[in-house]
Amino acid sequence: MRLTYDPKYNVAYISLRENRQDVETLRISDELNVDVAPDGIIVGIELLNATEQLGRDPASLIVVNAASGEEKEITFPS
Repeated sequence: MRLTYDPKYNVAYISLRENRQDVETLRISDELNVDVAPDGIIVGIELLNATEQLGRDPASLIVVNAASGEEKEITFPS
């Protein structure tokens, strides 16, 4: 999984699989798109107007292991 953020356009993309050329983009709302492969697997999720949706400047990411409760914060360089 890979998370990218473009501050110039305020767009975040969560890539769940390697990029596939033949994805269909489903527009869920004005600010959310989901890329789906022909076999139905979700390839990625695009958040438009990302800071509004995330509620803050995405300067860090917290990864949580739901089984153990362990958390790790990843801080992005500014």
